[in-house]
Amino acid sequence: MQPRNLEAEHFAGYPSEARKLAVANLAVLQQLPLGFLPGFLRELIDYDYKFPQERAAIEAELATLNALAPEQRAAWFAPFSNLSLSSRLERFDWINQPAQFLEQESAYLWTTGQQDAFRRAATQYNDRLRTTSSAAALPMRRLGIAIIGQGVTSWDGPLFRNLHMHGTWFKQIDPDKGFELLLAGVEARAQAHAVPYGHWYVDGGQAADHSPQLTCVSYGALEPVRSALLNYIQKQIQRPGMGPEELRSNLARLLPADLGVEQAGDPILDRFQLKLLTEGSGTQIFSTTFAQWTAREALRRAQTLTLLVRFAPRQRQRPMNELLSDVPGTTELDLPGSLIDADMGAYYHWMNQQRLSGSEESSFLVWFEGHNQALAIAPTLPRGVESASPMNLASLLSLAVG
Repeated sequence: MQPRNLEAEHFAGYPSEARKLAVANLAVLQQLPLGFLPGFLRELIDYDYKFPQERAAIEAELATLNALAPEQRAAWFAPFSNLSLSSRLERFDWINQPAQFLEQESAYLWTTGQQDAFRRAATQYNDRLRTTSSAAALPMRRLGIAIIGQGVTSWDGPLFRNLHMHGTWFKQIDPDKGFELLLAGVEARAQAHAVPYGHWYVDGGQAADHSPQLTCVSYGALEPVRSALLNYIQKQIQRPGMGPEELRSNLARLLPADLGVEQAGDPILDRFQLKLLTEGSGTQIFSTTFAQWTAREALRRAQTLTLLVRFAPRQRQRPMNELLSDVPGTTELDLPGSLIDADMGAYYHWMNQQRLSGSEESSFLVWFEGHNQALAIAPTLPRGVESASPMNLASLLSLAVG
């Protein structure tokens, strides 16, 4: 089947809002080539479970495609139209299973030497799309906070090496009630500028009490879900002929109810947490990886205004079969290794924040929990310097956000 043959009833299996959007834009979807359309449908089919920023991006893309003149549309999609696809791919149910179609399409393009052509086409399309969009003004400067080193009593190794050149290293911070002060600062921002999914608190352990205005994701709260997933993975890998690609496909088909994720009463957040565990590598077994990946996805997808990430100690590295077995009583924590992981995770947090709009005005703070070392990055702070000025974390936060 080709896109030109699409009818409204073909989208009957889509969630309600996604179906409405597809039917309302049926005319333009019919004009898109098969080499492109399933990739767009992969995003559209999950429209009901996407964050506001993601929904806005889909709507803006459809508006742009509808506004193109026929000759413009032909020029935009000629590289995709020139791709040669097999009859097997054309017969595939790419409408209802776009993600699975893309896996098979990728393999086919690779074996036929068309992968580079597809990559060039996708890059060119995204560049053109980017020129038609403009970032909306932010209600406040973005802020990222990373808290690292929980449980580490002493540390003589280097910290903040990748971030030092970008900000000011403070070495006389009063650690008393440091986490509470930072959390209170985040809650104040959420109170002042309430934005759906705009202010996040991510914890690599058990989340502390917090304002309901914060979107909270924690490794500890997802322990039953992680156990169910590890049990599922164990059963899958014991099946004859099960390989990594098939396992990945099976994981992609899981729904929140399959693992008991539906506890928050928020279908968007439920789907987000499911994808953290089924798409992330190591998020199921290492708390530091979970915190780092959650921060990455919250920034990429929700484009957070405020993101506080508190890293917690992870378990010590063991053979993979032991890690996946999830046997109670075998967990040994690696405090120094967790600090090293979190230090790098803080750097990735800042880098991912810099990819968002308003990055030149954004602020970032990383604190060695329980200690007097912190580093702050802000437009008003000097770079690559150290400060011995005594202050608590509330004062440092105020200094960072201006």
